[in-house]
Amino acid sequence: MKSLGKKSLIILIAVLLLGGLVTWRLTRSQGKGAAYRTAELKRGDLLISISATGTVEPEEVIDVGAQVAGRIVSFGKDVKGKTVDYGSVVEAGTVLARIDDSLYAADVAQADAQILSSKAGLQRAQADLGQAEQNWKRAKQLGPSEALAQSSYEGYEAAYKIALAQVAVSEAAIHQAEAVLARARRNLGYCTITSPVKGIIIDRRVNTGQTVVASLNAPSLFLLAKDLTRIQVWVAVNEADIGKIHPGLPVSFTVDAFPGETFLGEVGKIRLNASMTQNVVTYTVEISTDNADGRLLPYLTANIQFQLQKMNNVLQAPNAALRWSPPAKEGAGEGGMKKGGLERGNKGPASTQVPDNGKGKGILWVVDEDQELRQIEVQTGFSDGASTVVEGADLREGMQVVIGIRLPDSGNGKDEAANPFTPKLGRGKSGGGH
Repeated sequence: MKSLGKKSLIILIAVLLLGGLVTWRLTRSQGKGAAYRTAELKRGDLLISISATGTVEPEEVIDVGAQVAGRIVSFGKDVKGKTVDYGSVVEAGTVLARIDDSLYAADVAQADAQILSSKAGLQRAQADLGQAEQNWKRAKQLGPSEALAQSSYEGYEAAYKIALAQVAVSEAAIHQAEAVLARARRNLGYCTITSPVKGIIIDRRVNTGQTVVASLNAPSLFLLAKDLTRIQVWVAVNEADIGKIHPGLPVSFTVDAFPGETFLGEVGKIRLNASMTQNVVTYTVEISTDNADGRLLPYLTANIQFQLQKMNNVLQAPNAALRWSPPAKEGAGEGGMKKGGLERGNKGPASTQVPDNGKGKGILWVVDEDQELRQIEVQTGFSDGASTVVEGADLREGMQVVIGIRLPDSGNGKDEAANPFTPKLGRGKSGGGH
C-alpha cells in the first residue's frame, strides 16, 4: 500500500508539472506578436517646415481721416450708386462723406469781405499818396525860404513818406486777406471727404450725425484697401527660427474659413523692428499671396507652414519608435534582449535629437522570429515632428518597429497600450516583459 501511494504521488506531481509546462508554452505562444505595439517604416516625401500663426492683412491700407471738425451730415455714393458702407467699391475722388460746412462757409465769406476792405484801404492810401506827392513837389520848388518855413518844408516831406508807407501796408493787408481766404476755402473743401485712390472700404468708423473733432490727430473715418487681389499674411516668428527664413521662401497656409484647403505664398519681407513679449523676441514676416478670386478676407487667422526643405522618396520612421526603449527591468528574466539591450536602458527622447546639419544617430527596436527584442542602430536625418528620415543597412520599407508595450487583457475584452514611463499600479508584469 505504501509503495502504491508513493507511485500515485509521483504520477500526480508529474501530471501537474506537465500541465504547468503545457500551460506556460500555450500562454507564451499565444502572446507572441501581441506584446508590443509596432508601426511600419514607410517611404515617401517629407516636408521640413516651421509652424506659426499669422493674420491675413490687405497689402496696402489707407486710413482716410478728417482734417476739420464738424458733424457728419451725409455719406457719398459708391460705383453702384449705393450709399458708401462696408465693402463699398469706390473710385479715386469718390465722395465718401460730407461734414457740416456752415461755419467754414461763413469763414470764406468773412475772408472775402476782408479782401474787399483791404482793397478799399489801398485805394484810399493811394489817394493820400497822390496828394502828399503833389504837396511835396511844390515844397521842393519853393524850398526853405521866406515863403515856406523850414518846418513846413520838412512836414510835406514826412507826409509824402508816410503816405508811401501806407500804400505798402494796404497792399500787404490785401495779401494777408487773400491768404486767409485761401485757408478758409481749403477748410471748406475739407468738409467733403473723398477717396484718395480706387479701392474697397474695409471699415466705416462714423455714422450720420456723429461729430468728429480734429485736434492734434486727424480722426479716422474710413479704412480703405487699395487692392484686395493682392493680400499679405503677417506672421510673428520667434528669434530662434528667424535665421532660417529668407525672402522668396515658399509658404503654405490654411484658414479656418476654408477647412481642408491650402493656400500658397512666399516670404516677401522680414521687418527689422523686433518686438518683445514676456522676454520672447519675435520678428514680423510679411508673406505675399495671390487673392484674385477675393476669397481671403482681411484679418482671418492663418496657420502658416514655412517650407524649409522637401525630401522626396525617403525612408521614414515614426518619432515614437525612435523615442521608445525597453524599461531597464526587461531582459532581467527570461528571453533577454539581443545586442546589449540591458545596457541601453530607457533614454527616452534624447535618441532623436538631430544637429543642425540634419544628421544624427538613433536606435530602433524590432521583434525577431523568436519574439526577442533586437536593436538596430540607424542614422537619423530631418524630422517633420511626426516622422524622421532614417538610414541603415538593415532597414527596409514595411519593417515593423516597436513604438510601445501592449498590456494584457484587463477584463473588458480590450488590450491596453502601455506607456513604459507610466507606473503600473495594481497590475502584474507586462505581457512583453520576457
